[in-house]
Amino acid sequence: MSETTFTPRVFSGIQPSGNLHLGNYLGALKRFVDTQNAGSAETVYCMVDLHAITVWQSPADLKRQTRELCAGFIAAGIDPTKSILINQSQVPEHAQLAWIFNCVARMGWMGRMTQWKDKAGKNAEAASLGLFAYPALMAADILIYHATHVPVGEDQKQHIELTRDIATKFNHDYEVDFFPITEPVIEGAATRVMSLRDGTKKMSKSDPSDASRINLTDDADTIAKKIRKAKTDPEALPSEAAGLENRPDARNLVNIYAGLSDQSVDQVLAEVGGMQFGTFKPMLAELAVSRLSPITTEMSRLMDDQSEIDRILAQGAERARAIASPILQKTYDIVGMVGA
Repeated sequence: MSETTFTPRVFSGIQPSGNLHLGNYLGALKRFVDTQNAGSAETVYCMVDLHAITVWQSPADLKRQTRELCAGFIAAGIDPTKSILINQSQVPEHAQLAWIFNCVARMGWMGRMTQWKDKAGKNAEAASLGLFAYPALMAADILIYHATHVPVGEDQKQHIELTRDIATKFNHDYEVDFFPITEPVIEGAATRVMSLRDGTKKMSKSDPSDASRINLTDDADTIAKKIRKAKTDPEALPSEAAGLENRPDARNLVNIYAGLSDQSVDQVLAEVGGMQFGTFKPMLAELAVSRLSPITTEMSRLMDDQSEIDRILAQGAERARAIASPILQKTYDIVGMVGA
């Protein structure tokens, strides 16, 4: 069996769960833009609303949050003419391939997924079947485009490993070299942004304290205030990264500065080593405002004209289906579906 050469293609998605924050920007959106602008691969970015409904969603909120997420993608720098920008449910091939993968994946694989255990908790029997099958749909999201690379956070790495397992098993079972063995891409100083109130916990929209996160809808004064009140320790900043060990709050703020300034942690510390937080925090606040305020302004403009968002998503779905439909039809043919 000859080895297939796949077109370099990047896929990634974000759930439209509302309240985009700095962690979403540095951990995902900014990286998506960098990948798009590098031009070394085709890029497909997705609002994964089918994943969102694995737990209950208000229909009105889901529609608003999907459009808001699309606005966030565009405001952060995703160009719908350079990347394919889609809403998952508008490309039915995702769900169609997911059924095939439901029949390839094994129950034991799914049961070992850490996120399933965390989200289902002790009352797993009350969780939706969709939540259990979530990783197979994620694999379909990726492989319906024959994506070769997926930028993800550490918390999603296990799902990419499952995607690789599904692709490998499908190829083996049907004696084909049809699906690529996708590579996860995990890099960058601030891929995991932590809470401003507790540097040991991930920044999250579900944290009851709004002061724990910087929302992409926050104005300049609010951003500055949150950074000024961010938890720190009494020591000065070190000159080398090793000095941040066992200092989670200090490490978090330095990581954020590095991510926003496109520098490494070592480069930042070479500049600010020995500085007290009373001096560093205003620097960070000024940087954050300069980077995030234009995004906030553009998101607001787009949300005032939702017809533009809907038009962009419709065009994205058409482009996405031009790639996905032939891959699905070939999959059906391999599996033995009559008429495929």
